[in-house]
Amino acid sequence: MNPRSGGGKADRLGLVNECRARGIEVLILEPGQDLTGLAEAAVASGADVLGMAGGDGSLGLVADVAARHGVPMVVVPAGTFNHLAMDLGLDRGNVLGALDAFGVAVERRIDLGQVNGRVFVNNVSLGLYAQIVRSPEYRNAKVDTTLSMLPSMLGPGSQPFDLRFTGPAGEEYTRAHVLQVSNNPYGRTPSTLANRPRLDGGHLGVMALKLPDDPAEARRQLAAASGHPDTFPGSVAWEPSTFEVDSGGPIDVGMDGEAIRMAAPLRFTIRPGALRIRLARETLLSPAARPLRARSALRDLLRCGLGR
Repeated sequence: MNPRSGGGKADRLGLVNECRARGIEVLILEPGQDLTGLAEAAVASGADVLGMAGGDGSLGLVADVAARHGVPMVVVPAGTFNHLAMDLGLDRGNVLGALDAFGVAVERRIDLGQVNGRVFVNNVSLGLYAQIVRSPEYRNAKVDTTLSMLPSMLGPGSQPFDLRFTGPAGEEYTRAHVLQVSNNPYGRTPSTLANRPRLDGGHLGVMALKLPDDPAEARRQLAAASGHPDTFPGSVAWEPSTFEVDSGGPIDVGMDGEAIRMAAPLRFTIRPGALRIRLARETLLSPAARPLRARSALRDLLRCGLGR
């Protein structure tokens, strides 16, 4: 448990006492401690389930340990954004309710993304969004989508970043303003852009954006796109199983909302079904998955009707 995540959400909710009342052993992460080492020690001592109450960056570290040892994991949404919890269908407002997954629960397998040996559960963002993550205001900005803050960042003289990669048709890119690689692709409709319809599709989601050279024109087009990258003429999205990004020097990235710097090249892969996730029985579908399931059910009904 990271007591500092989410502005001290765990302390406000009395999460430690609630865990102990349920017979769940609590390890409180102190500043400077090695979270991966704590998780490894918990498995070595015989833990049959690993849980993490904290932000998505912390969840990624514990997920890596759980996946390597084949131990199921419980996600407790005690961080700021809790994107993984949202896409798993958890009620992010009911932190204590997430503990039900330590009892009678259902289990499903989800994929994990990986870049240069490091696991990520949501996404890795490069370019302008990586700059947003590095800014001191990020934690209070509550940025839900990559494009929402871009117009204000495109001042005179702004340039695309040295990000070299191959596009879906084999075309070579040498620069981009935004490049995002996610553990499974995000939805493509306005209501699902911030969610992933599934976490077990076995593919990365890649979205690249190259803005016009004229900052004023770039801001105009972004405003016209209203935050929907699929409508922007300079964007492209695809779903590979591997992906590589090179650059002339170290690359600043935002990995699951944490700002880090990594040596180039970045080699992305997907690990299908790598993580066992425990969920309380009443957990809902991913918000992005609901309209897809509804359309699928409608198609099935139509097929049945036409077949009569």
